[in-house]
Amino acid sequence: MRKIIIAGNWKMYKTSVEAVELVTELKRTLGDMNDVDVVVCPPATALAEVKDVLNECSIGLGAQNMYWDDFGAFTGEVSAPMIKAIGVEYIIIGHSERRQFFGETDATVNKKIKAALKHQLIPIVCIGEVLAERESGKTFDVIKTQLEGSLVNLTAAETENLILAYEPVWAIGTGKTATPDQAQEVHKFIREWLTKKFDAAVANKVRIQYGGSVKPENTAELMGQPDIDGALVGGASLKSDSFAAIVKNCLALK
Repeated sequence: MRKIIIAGNWKMYKTSVEAVELVTELKRTLGDMNDVDVVVCPPATALAEVKDVLNECSIGLGAQNMYWDDFGAFTGEVSAPMIKAIGVEYIIIGHSERRQFFGETDATVNKKIKAALKHQLIPIVCIGEVLAERESGKTFDVIKTQLEGSLVNLTAAETENLILAYEPVWAIGTGKTATPDQAQEVHKFIREWLTKKFDAAVANKVRIQYGGSVKPENTAELMGQPDIDGALVGGASLKSDSFAAIVKNCLALK
């Protein structure tokens, strides 16, 4: 059985001081959590301070972005070796906001996945459709294209180490949430694609998160779907009580 993983994407929120305050509260309530994998993804400026708090704690540390080269004249970027040296374990790749505002493509997502795997980081690879694509019935075409482009030339063994995050862009930060049936339908499609691309063994190992206005009130219903293995949480991860409630609402499900 796949273990549920709940990751909090803090986006461009929290100074280092604020990040330490939040993660200290989370460590108090979730620090000994073993039945659910819990990950926090603060801004790059707070990674080192948050890692210091998380020592001897079950909560994992993730970064929100990285470049695909190990070093070079790339002003403003950070590399896999840089974040690895801090103690980062997970890396969000291809979030819709990166695609929308910073020109990320399936090709650059693929480069980042390979760089992350090279340095033993666990990629959380984001895919999802915008509202116009959903309304025009193109959801599955979009998801298939993103999967094919993002995972090109990955081996079965490499793919098993990925976490996929289905995030319907129309549900991110809007208060709208895909219904459990809508989310499950896409998650099932993703798992079936993995089966066709590789085999059932690979498909059954890959964890697929849902992201898009996840909150305590809808967690149990979403996570209770057979192909939904966790959540990539945005706004609700910025407060310790709501994030902890999301995690705790998963405990009795799988």
